[in-house]
Amino acid sequence: MIGTNFIYAVAGLMFAGFAVLSAIDRDNPKRFGNAGFYALLGVSFLFGDRIGDIGNGVLVLGLVAIAGTGAMGRGARGTTGPVERQAEATARGNRLFLPALVIPATALLGTLAFTAVPALVDPKQITLVALTCGVILALGIGYAWFRPRPATPFAEGLRLMDSVGWAAVLPQMLASLGAVFALAGVGQVVGGIAGAAIPDGSLIGAVLVYALGMAAFTMVMGNAFAAFPVMFAAVAMPLLIGRYGGDPAVIAAIGMLAGFCGTLMTPMAANFNLVPAALLDLKDKSAVIRAQVPTALPLLAVNIVLLYWLGFR
Repeated sequence: MIGTNFIYAVAGLMFAGFAVLSAIDRDNPKRFGNAGFYALLGVSFLFGDRIGDIGNGVLVLGLVAIAGTGAMGRGARGTTGPVERQAEATARGNRLFLPALVIPATALLGTLAFTAVPALVDPKQITLVALTCGVILALGIGYAWFRPRPATPFAEGLRLMDSVGWAAVLPQMLASLGAVFALAGVGQVVGGIAGAAIPDGSLIGAVLVYALGMAAFTMVMGNAFAAFPVMFAAVAMPLLIGRYGGDPAVIAAIGMLAGFCGTLMTPMAANFNLVPAALLDLKDKSAVIRAQVPTALPLLAVNIVLLYWLGFR
């Protein structure tokens, strides 16, 4: 059955291509740092199931070492100049977006088609497999339509990855950190502290601690998915669901939305808040966060009200 091995193989080959292109970019003084980072990612996707837990742990330490020592830098490889890009945009207009639209369309149609043929694709990975097929199809359409040099799509992908840098893997690492915290019993410790702080029998107190805790932990950890297992085990499961009989689906969903409010207000969510500032060459690296805070705080208040109103009807 087609499953994660297919998805990981495509991603691994892409990062392997990035590694090769980075290594031969002589105009980038940090080319070997970039190449090493992408090569390790490629190894992770291609051989992660073969090198074992220790091997993957060492690989992650290698990624951290490269990123932490500042060994990565934006490459200087160029594919087209501003004049050529403007000419292409003028000639093709909004049709340039068609290959990009092929990806979600294929993901939707592929999901429906693969569902009808359960023996072909792993039922748990249908959407991701369809999405990967959409990327490959869009790449093929781009080659047939634009007729670029073979390496151009990978060079453009590398340019974007270099702009994002190590922050590209931050969501996965922070989500893994949340799982580690859950296994280490951090949720129980936080639950003990929260239980002592919440007045006995106070539903609104438990709701406030859960929602504000989701936002606060997300700000610290940079990812609501990392904060969720901690706060759900600490407050949601024993108090909101176990003691007060709340709706688990509503509590989980609105809890995540409260966490996303924290995402809008933290530099730890670098891929959301710092990378856009870098791509836009903003002088104030916190400009994105400053613009989002006036939206995040009212949204957090609304989520608290919705959690109290919908979760315990």
